[in-house]
Amino acid sequence: MAELKGKILAGKVLVEPQQAVTKTAGGIIIPDSAKEKPLAGKVMLVGIAKKDETVEVKVGDTVFYGKYSGTEITIEGNDYLLISQSDVLFIA
Repeated sequence: MAELKGKILAGKVLVEPQQAVTKTAGGIIIPDSAKEKPLAGKVMLVGIAKKDETVEVKVGDTVFYGKYSGTEITIEGNDYLLISQSDVLFIA
């Protein structure tokens, strides 16, 4: 994938969500209607720090976020999630 170009606003993080699980450990295929929304992803772009905050994440980090966090957007045909840095629960 080509490197993304653009600017993210202060305090925001652009995340590429992990793919949803399509098959169980036992080999059962999960239909699209039953798939859970992924709660983890790879950080693609990071905005500057907000006033009185520090930037905790960096490009390439794997982060976990809340179930209803962020806004889904499509850039150059790929799906991403734009979340606030405060919505990040854990950095792996």
